[in-house]
Amino acid sequence: MKIESRKRVSNMQWFSASLLCGWVCCASANPFNPNLSLILDGVYKSENTALFENEKGFGLGHTELTMQDAIDDRFIGSLSAVLESHEGETELELEEAYINTVALPLGLDIRAGRFLSQIGYLNSHHTHSDHFTGRPVVYRALLGAHYFDDGLRLNVLLPTPFYWRVGVEAFNGSQLAGGEGEEDIGVYTVNSRWGGDFSPSNSWQLGLSWLDHRFDVLPDDEDADHEMEEDHDHGEHAHSHEAAYSGGNMFIADAVWKWAPRGNGRRGQLMLAGEYFHVHDLNEHATDDDDHEGWYASAVYRFHSQWSAGLRYGEVDLKQAHGDHFHDQSLEEADVMLAWSPSHFSAIRLQYTTQEGDGFDEINDTVTLQYVMSLGAHGAHEF
Repeated sequence: MKIESRKRVSNMQWFSASLLCGWVCCASANPFNPNLSLILDGVYKSENTALFENEKGFGLGHTELTMQDAIDDRFIGSLSAVLESHEGETELELEEAYINTVALPLGLDIRAGRFLSQIGYLNSHHTHSDHFTGRPVVYRALLGAHYFDDGLRLNVLLPTPFYWRVGVEAFNGSQLAGGEGEEDIGVYTVNSRWGGDFSPSNSWQLGLSWLDHRFDVLPDDEDADHEMEEDHDHGEHAHSHEAAYSGGNMFIADAVWKWAPRGNGRRGQLMLAGEYFHVHDLNEHATDDDDHEGWYASAVYRFHSQWSAGLRYGEVDLKQAHGDHFHDQSLEEADVMLAWSPSHFSAIRLQYTTQEGDGFDEINDTVTLQYVMSLGAHGAHEF
């Protein structure tokens, strides 16, 4: 492929083209020779904290086994299973199992099966690629840290001089609070993402997402209210990846900026990221003033090829349903992180987290020590 010297391909466009070429080149036959990867994740926490699945003491984090390969020159397949410790038990869950098209015309891309939704910035990233020991508090409250479901996705990559992707998704909706409801399709999403390079050292990305959740309102009786209140007071829910709060409409805006010397992140990198969430239509009793709202902002600086440090602040304001009215809940969280990563395949992270808020029992400061180790072949992470 010939590229004129005066033209420059953005990092995201180059990544998309390289990934596509790689799958097509290896798909001329269909031998069973999949790429296998294992992510080992372990944590220690000094205290329990609100709205967090990892508990006090030693625990198994997001340990993930992934298998993926080209099916032929038109499809790829991927499967990811996750082991985690939660409430003293080890959970095994199938997080992703999907097929994805390759080389469709007009910039089209289709995915079907179980997969991570691409709403927001962080949600489509696997958690082992995060810079902190847990997702921001607004993610944990509204998306169960990361929202995956069974469904179908259609993306279009538009032929613009900058990166512009538009996507729609349809899901069962069973992983969000309130369940599937009476609809065959419980969740619809629409999202758009723009990105590009200011210079060889500076890249940017913006995103807007909307999620329509056709959920069932929780039973309106005292027993249900009491049970839900206890769960929310302790920051717990039925499963470690089920969201505790939801609503009929969710809007997300996100922005990311990255600086690295001529794009080489190992020589040094500064990453600024932030997202804003707004959820309304909580149930039939909700007024215009009853909604969930939250945001976070983070800064991560790689000051050495093996060392990085980060700061993150986030907060969420929630409405807990109680009969025909709501109780206010709020949580603020600040994180300071230091990580040692001797290679692309290993990281040891130390983090201090402080919490303040109302409506939760376990609001604490905590120290977390985490390791994340990668074995085998693993695909490139998104921007």
